[in-house]
Amino acid sequence: MADSWDGSSEIGSQSDESFHFERVHLEPIYDAFVCPLTKQVMSDPVTLENGQTFEREAIEKWFRECKESGRKMVCPLTLKELKSTDMNPSIALRNTIEEWTARNEAVQLDMARRSLNLGSSETEILHALKYVEHICQKSRSNKHIARSAGLIPLIVDMLKSGSRRVRCKALETLRIVVEEDAENKEMLAEGDIVRTIVKFLSHELSKEREEAVSLLYELSKSETLCEKIGSVNGAILILVGMTSSKSENLLTVEKADKTLENLEKFENNVRQMAENGRLQPLLTQILEGRPETKLSMASYLGELVLNNDVKVIVAKTVGSSLINIMRSGTMESRESALKALNQISSYEASAKVLIEAGILPPLVKDLFTVGANQLPMRLKEVSATILANVVNSSYDFDSILVGSDDQTLVSEDIVHNLLHLISNTGPAIECKLLQVLVGLTSSKTTVLNVVAAIKSSGATISLVQFIEAPQKDLRVASIKLLQNLSPLMGQELADALRGSVGQLSSLIKVISENIGITEEQAAAVGLLADLPERDLGLTRQMLDESAFQMIISRVARIRQGETRGTRFVTPFLEGLVRVLARVTFVLADEPDCVALCRENNLAQLFTDMLQANGLDNVQMVSATALENLSLESKNLTRLPELPPPGLCGSIFPCFSKPPTISGLCKLHRGTCTQRESFCLLEGQAVEKLVALLDHTNERVVEAALAALSTLLDDGVDIEQGVTVLCEAEGIKPILDVLLEKRTDNLRRRAVWVVERILRTDDIAYEVSGDPNVSTALVDAFQHGDYRTRQIAERALKHVDKIPNFSGIFPNIG
Repeated sequence: MADSWDGSSEIGSQSDESFHFERVHLEPIYDAFVCPLTKQVMSDPVTLENGQTFEREAIEKWFRECKESGRKMVCPLTLKELKSTDMNPSIALRNTIEEWTARNEAVQLDMARRSLNLGSSETEILHALKYVEHICQKSRSNKHIARSAGLIPLIVDMLKSGSRRVRCKALETLRIVVEEDAENKEMLAEGDIVRTIVKFLSHELSKEREEAVSLLYELSKSETLCEKIGSVNGAILILVGMTSSKSENLLTVEKADKTLENLEKFENNVRQMAENGRLQPLLTQILEGRPETKLSMASYLGELVLNNDVKVIVAKTVGSSLINIMRSGTMESRESALKALNQISSYEASAKVLIEAGILPPLVKDLFTVGANQLPMRLKEVSATILANVVNSSYDFDSILVGSDDQTLVSEDIVHNLLHLISNTGPAIECKLLQVLVGLTSSKTTVLNVVAAIKSSGATISLVQFIEAPQKDLRVASIKLLQNLSPLMGQELADALRGSVGQLSSLIKVISENIGITEEQAAAVGLLADLPERDLGLTRQMLDESAFQMIISRVARIRQGETRGTRFVTPFLEGLVRVLARVTFVLADEPDCVALCRENNLAQLFTDMLQANGLDNVQMVSATALENLSLESKNLTRLPELPPPGLCGSIFPCFSKPPTISGLCKLHRGTCTQRESFCLLEGQAVEKLVALLDHTNERVVEAALAALSTLLDDGVDIEQGVTVLCEAEGIKPILDVLLEKRTDNLRRRAVWVVERILRTDDIAYEVSGDPNVSTALVDAFQHGDYRTRQIAERALKHVDKIPNFSGIFPNIG
């Protein structure tokens, strides 16, 4: 019994690790100190009527068990029945035990102090740490003793041990030592102790990491240490990462989360959490904090880089609060709110949340207000940026009221005010306001209103002038706006560009820059492509600028694979081909365009582009260009010079035979080449055009059919044209186009081509037996426009579905 531990009040609490210290006594254990029931040194001895002494808690438990089991109340030592269960405190014995315990604990603490040394063995250190834990858990007052004995710095030193077990136990011991003891916590705030503890957080999925988190949680209950923990570089980042980890121990995750909750007491910690993805504390401060805190946090929110999903959450949480601050706050608070709204409005989904929260009216008011309450220009720029973000969210802006008199963003007065600001502010805000107009003109529901307002304000020339702006962002915004306007204002823009060489030259310079392919280049070539293709003056000016040669070079480089891998390659190439096709629309009026086509063999280039699979617009424009070139072939074909007839032939022409000349084009009856006369037959383009007739895009089919129809046009040998189509296996695909009736334009074109084909008797006879073709022609005859009905009627006569009355009544008409 003398060797048993004297400090525990629970049976079986003794551990092997503390046994080394428990045997070291200044004086021996007396039997009177030990409870007969627990076999442990008593802390609250009581005496029964028979003089036996026990630990109070142990004897009370004995009596309770006797009562519950219905047994007589007997002394557990003598087993004799007791008349009374009264217990008298043994005060003198208790005092003696306490004095004895204090003397022995002093010896044991001294031994622990000597063992807490990096030179001691791992076993000695672990025993010492366990003993410190034991005495601190035994009594809160012992934590004061541990502090007074200088044990805390020694335990901290054990964190530097080379033994993982020692480091882990040291972290655990520190947690126990500081629990519910503010002074012990304060000691750990000194020096680099907290930094050392934080380092253990980086030990992935280890016991040390778990103990470090538990210790930090305990320390974070102190405000002083909250600030200290937050000041350690990386501490909050690691803790935030742990809270979202799926591989962490659930208890560790919970401790990390609670630690962060404690750290929220300090604004700097809240900022760090927000920076590292834990935004809720910052949002809570914006909603519930003191006015100065709201201001500070809103301002900081504007500086954060947020991912798109987070922007939506932020918009839903504090969007309305920020808009209210923007409406009625002080200038300083409005600035903070604007910066935050600028940050979260840059994603389409979050911008829509802000629109529904009512951001548009105060934004418009801030932009247009002048006088004492107006925003300084730097903040108007932020307002313009937010408006640009919001407008580019594909919302229905013609249904949202933003001002008095039921005005919307696309009301004439509002657009006029935007145009006025664009003309009277600096480049930065001009750029953002142009982006607003870009957003409004990107929607079919609002572009018409904006176009009407621009025309009524006479702002076209002013907008075109921005093409020459030295600031790239401003230039890009203006070009994108003009590109959006060009389908509806093509002629006005063409007139403005023709009126000043500078802007057109700037556009061509942008397209020609050899810097990869940028958004600006794609927009610039898209703008030129949308301008009226038959504007001869503009085409001549582009010839003078050598624009077409540059475009041919850029197309060639893209086709050769020298430029690839950017998201603007496809729209850029489509735009280049469309601009290049301009020259084919004015061949009859501009000899220089004919020369350009010949010199660069554009007929071959457009023929090759028919096979640009996946690029529908390129195929469509190439087919249209070939149509234009082919229409000019009959004017460019070199007709043969026939030798003069001999004397007999001149006197008797009936006896002379026409000379036979080989190598002539059977379509154009002259000398044809692809390069010189743009002949589709000589250029082997017919098969490629026929292949496009089963394209899924009806616009490509229509363009291909239009190009093929030039083989049957007036001025060529139509019978030979039909032969060419037969040889290219094009008759059936053309009839299929007629049968499908995908669009009115396709039907109109198909009826025209089929009527020409049916002029050949053999084909007409064969087709007459196909009820589907007859039905399609009858449908066109009944439902087409006037011209289509006329042509369909002629086609039906070819297949004998309508009588040819002109043969019965030859003299009529």
